[in-house]
Amino acid sequence: MRRSIRPPSRGTVFRDWMYAALGAAMSLPPLTAAVLFAPPRWPAGLRVLGFVLAFAVVTVAMGAPLTARCASVRLANGLLSAGLPAPVDTAGWHGANRLRTSVWLVPHMVLGSVVTAISCVAAFGAVAFPAVWLGGEERMAVFGLSLRIREGWRGAWTLLPATGCLALATAVTLGGAAVLRALAPVLLGHRPGERLAAAEAQMNLLAQRNRLAQELHDSIGHTLTASTIQAAVAVELMDTDPAGARRALNSIEETSRAAMDDLDHVLGMLREERPSTAPRPTLADLSPLVEGVRGTGAELEVEVQGDLARVPATVSREAYRVVQEGLTNALRHGGKAGIRLRTTVRDGWLEVELTNPLGAVIPGRQRSGGHGVRGIGDRVRLLRGETHAGVVDTDGKGTHWRLVVRIPLRSVS
Repeated sequence: MRRSIRPPSRGTVFRDWMYAALGAAMSLPPLTAAVLFAPPRWPAGLRVLGFVLAFAVVTVAMGAPLTARCASVRLANGLLSAGLPAPVDTAGWHGANRLRTSVWLVPHMVLGSVVTAISCVAAFGAVAFPAVWLGGEERMAVFGLSLRIREGWRGAWTLLPATGCLALATAVTLGGAAVLRALAPVLLGHRPGERLAAAEAQMNLLAQRNRLAQELHDSIGHTLTASTIQAAVAVELMDTDPAGARRALNSIEETSRAAMDDLDHVLGMLREERPSTAPRPTLADLSPLVEGVRGTGAELEVEVQGDLARVPATVSREAYRVVQEGLTNALRHGGKAGIRLRTTVRDGWLEVELTNPLGAVIPGRQRSGGHGVRGIGDRVRLLRGETHAGVVDTDGKGTHWRLVVRIPLRSVS
């Protein structure tokens, strides 16, 4: 309602008039068809019936395509500032929506033609009155009336009707636009089905953004942890083993560059709000991850049982992130020795087991707002899997942290 009574400005009046002129132009095809199907030789009743039917058929045909509604919404938003939501191509793009678009075209064409005609006549009058006065004419015919216009200042009264004509054109333009702006949400706005589809699309977008945020956390967290450990190794080896320190610094450079690529990729998608099309790492990409962990000086033993090719893509992608987060926690909270990763595929299940010596801080007890084991559990629950994490005593070899994840392979079928 506030848009309907907004203070007029020159740009506003011009946009409203342009929208009315477009409606007048769109009325030409149905009017032409209506005139052709109502020849003068027909009786008056048949002529009226033929005119109405032809006008209705052509108008419905113009409003039936989805592109017609999309164009109507864009024009209403661009020229009327109607603030309409973008049309949603629902599975049941029903005839009701098609009919609503066709019905919308009727007031747009009718009011557009009226506004265009009145404003053009008024604009002509606004120019004609001063022109006659300045041209030295003595008489002017207006709607059958003969007006006498004197020369000099005595004919200056013509400026008043000229101003009135401009005011009339402005008022008619703004009034017609206000009526169309009020009708636009009713005829071009979302129906319940479209609102539901729009809400589902928004939920999918939010889920995509949350997934990207989780992956960014996993990737950057792993890189920072590995880089911190490698930097500490480089400091220790700087004097005694310069070559080893150089290798650690080179590893920091490589992992940091990879993390920056991930960061640029994710931030680019978030800015453009488009889904990701880049391939996500799977269990087949564990080798670079394992080598990166070993590059920190950690002793990591890896054991693979079963065929990883049997693991569905969705499970494989999430399992890779689970391993990445688990190794990050192991580096962050445990020692460098005795880290063991076992991946098993059998009996329709994927099992990932990760153990590492327990350091001073238990991985599950992270600061508020962290992800850690909780993030792993969230991923696994989405795939109907199981997560077990806790402290274990490995046969007198000391206290270890053990993470076990079991995911059914059938959960994505």
